[in-house]
Amino acid sequence: MALNRKTAVIGSAIFAPVTRQDRALEEILYELAQAALKDAGLTIDDIDGIVVASNDQFDGRAISIMAASGSVGGVDRDILSTPSAGEHAFVMGVLRIASGQYDTHLIVSWSPTEASSLSEAQRLGADPYFHRALPLDELSSNALQAAALAVAAPQAHQLAPRIAARNRANGAHAYPDAAKAPAGEAEIASSEAIRWPVRKGMVSEPITGAVALVIASEDFVDKHGIENPAWVRGMGWATEAGFLGDRELSKAPALEEAARRAYEEAGISDPRQSLDLVELTDVTPYQELLSYEALGLSKPEAWEADLGSGIFDRTGKVPINPSGGIVTLNPVFCTGLIRIAEAAGQVRGKAGRHQIKGARTALAHAASGFAMMYQTVLVLGAEREGVQA
Repeated sequence: MALNRKTAVIGSAIFAPVTRQDRALEEILYELAQAALKDAGLTIDDIDGIVVASNDQFDGRAISIMAASGSVGGVDRDILSTPSAGEHAFVMGVLRIASGQYDTHLIVSWSPTEASSLSEAQRLGADPYFHRALPLDELSSNALQAAALAVAAPQAHQLAPRIAARNRANGAHAYPDAAKAPAGEAEIASSEAIRWPVRKGMVSEPITGAVALVIASEDFVDKHGIENPAWVRGMGWATEAGFLGDRELSKAPALEEAARRAYEEAGISDPRQSLDLVELTDVTPYQELLSYEALGLSKPEAWEADLGSGIFDRTGKVPINPSGGIVTLNPVFCTGLIRIAEAAGQVRGKAGRHQIKGARTALAHAASGFAMMYQTVLVLGAEREGVQA
């Protein structure tokens, strides 16, 4: 069911990778928040509330929001925190504006790399009786899911290097100063198997990064004459069981449900015809293939033909990850919120080097947790109201 009050993204900023060594996290977050506010044409005095998302284990401190609240403008201002995922902060912000109690929100998430072992930090989030003892981190769970998918759809092994090569090429175009040099399919296919069947060339090392968005109600947008907003036309989220043994890993039912809700709100019946681009979570290319089916973009029997046709290329009909996705920039905890910021930037015409000409409707898919346990889908559009398609 659609929300009674519409919300739009009116500003954003992505800092990834953060390479300066002379800035503390608090300074980075202050500069980030100010950049997002400047993009929206606002100041912190125009912001009613703030939602942040951070991970205490990654930060290496308890209640990390306490250290960041001053930097993002939280003093004497309503501020809320979520530790689950960056994209969940966005969902919470939209719901708070829909409540009618707020007109504007600042959404902020960050992901440092100071922890001695991010793998160990992730392990602490696993089931303490079975999975934590394996030990299980997110890459291991993604590899288990990749193997399950390949049993159900053996062509995934052949297609995974092709997807990774395309995303790396997109990333080199979008962020030439930050992305690694693009690699070909053969190079990726022959790279070291780090967690079988996932190979080194299919993923990227974690980096320090942060992202912020400014969202506003339709009343605020109209009153202030905000130009080129990206309207949240549809939104859905769902969660699968935490215990991997209770799940069919070759499917993504939570993503299917999240997409169903988002499409229903946006009035979309055929995503391939309605969407101008997709920013999805390519935590590995196997997860990207799994997302194709769940999002209604391509069925397994059509994967090879669709990838060969170029429909999902940067110059194709439905470009997927024109930013390069996670294989290009991987600030682990906030990659989902970056997908939303990238999609909103495309709709607003502010995507820079990788702007898709004529982009009016974009899908952002954010997934997090073990084997994409948490799923969030948003449809963002230049038009306030969706059109059935």
